[in-house]
Amino acid sequence: MAVEVKVEETQGAEVSVPQEEPKKVVAQENRKVDHCEAKTVDDSKPNKVEKSSSYREESNFLSDLKEFEKKALCELKSKLEAAILGNCLLKKEDPEKNEKPSDGNEEKEKAVADEKEEKAKGEQGERPVAEEESKTEGGEEKTSQECDEKKSDEIGIEINKDISLWEVPLLPSKGGEATDVVLLKFLRAREFKVNDAFQMLKNTLQWRKDGKIDSILNEEFGADLGSAAYMNGIDKEGHPVCYNIYGVFDDEKLYKKTFGTEEKRGQFLRWRFQLMEKGIQKLDLRPGGVTSLLQINDLKNSPGPSRKELRIAMKHAVGALQDNYPEFVARNIFINVPFWYYALNALLSPFLTQRSKSKFVVARPAKVTETLLKYIPAEEVPVQYGGFKMENDFEFYAQDASVSEIIVKAGSTVTIEIHADEVGTTSIWELIVLSWEVNYKAEFVPSDEGSYTIIVQKSKKIGSQSQEGPIRNTFRNNEPGKLVLTIENNSSKKKRLLYRYKTKKSSSF
Repeated sequence: MAVEVKVEETQGAEVSVPQEEPKKVVAQENRKVDHCEAKTVDDSKPNKVEKSSSYREESNFLSDLKEFEKKALCELKSKLEAAILGNCLLKKEDPEKNEKPSDGNEEKEKAVADEKEEKAKGEQGERPVAEEESKTEGGEEKTSQECDEKKSDEIGIEINKDISLWEVPLLPSKGGEATDVVLLKFLRAREFKVNDAFQMLKNTLQWRKDGKIDSILNEEFGADLGSAAYMNGIDKEGHPVCYNIYGVFDDEKLYKKTFGTEEKRGQFLRWRFQLMEKGIQKLDLRPGGVTSLLQINDLKNSPGPSRKELRIAMKHAVGALQDNYPEFVARNIFINVPFWYYALNALLSPFLTQRSKSKFVVARPAKVTETLLKYIPAEEVPVQYGGFKMENDFEFYAQDASVSEIIVKAGSTVTIEIHADEVGTTSIWELIVLSWEVNYKAEFVPSDEGSYTIIVQKSKKIGSQSQEGPIRNTFRNNEPGKLVLTIENNSSKKKRLLYRYKTKKSSSF
């Protein structure tokens, strides 16, 4: 049965049908390239996608990089190669520490010594170990081979060439296509300052080793925090979407259980890192792939900045995520923003880079749905935020889930026709209107002029469905005809109407 949607209006309403949801872009080049010969890279590029914000996510194809960016990437790869082959990327554990009797103070003394050493290196603008400060008589710096030879003299220490990060091998000479993508994240986070990016990478690897982050996916944190943050759907560019719901901590019992002690705050941080690791598993860390997430931060009913424990935990979380997960957030959207948000933002601002701040989008309660729809398809926006997506609802899926949009001008009426030419056809449709309010009714008009029109939905006022979800109606016809949905806008402002429908024979139940 051919199905058709026809739109009519009394005063020339504008009709716009959204473009097909862009598919996740996959890598388009497979051949390996020498890690310092950027000019030989294939010129193929990913499909371009229009952005909804002034912030533009950069390409990871070498052919798209500027010359200074290519040079920085080449230098970083050289340093990394030397450090891995020289076995100087991570701090070495003292093989004798388990042989000597311990009086309980060695670890503390070592921590203090390490802290002083790191501080001293930071003040001097620490250079990677691979780039030794000592020079040869001719004034040339020691090469990676010399570093390798020096380390090879250390008896019992085996060089690990399989060091990886997020399952991406880091040894540049292995030629992994995702290696450049990961290294570019660290370079961009440090404005292509090679030494800073290299130190950031070393710090991240050490942080992961010390905190056993590589095994964090296997840890259990209970179900209490499941409603506080979760992954749900993708945006218009294929980024997985992570929702952070701070309002759940308005419950005093959960708040104390999560932030009551330093140990509990530490568990909260590990749970948040685990969620980030789960999100990264959904990414495609290759040139042309989707390599970052979209973060939605819902501040409705969230405890304010006066809650010290939450403030401390968020400060630590922001710092750790920014330091160890560079460029993994394409955009940070804050919704249902209360008046105190600006005070919290001022508190956290010193810990954020300008690049991170440029990704922030802020929406007051009245603009939540409108803001989310700029970045996320309506069929992927949860019903509580004004979209169509409902949990455990399989009525609309795959192609049936696509949503169309109509702009209804002020003082105009639009009709949508759904043809049901076969007897026993069940039609299902959903409607959402943004902002208040329009009049809506639905009728079944038989093809036989001698039959009576059936009122499916009496005329009613409808408005923003951000809390109730979309209006859904179902009708089964006993004779050929068409359903006519009428939307009347009597206001002085234009309205955005979103809708979708499907038809099926009764035998398909």
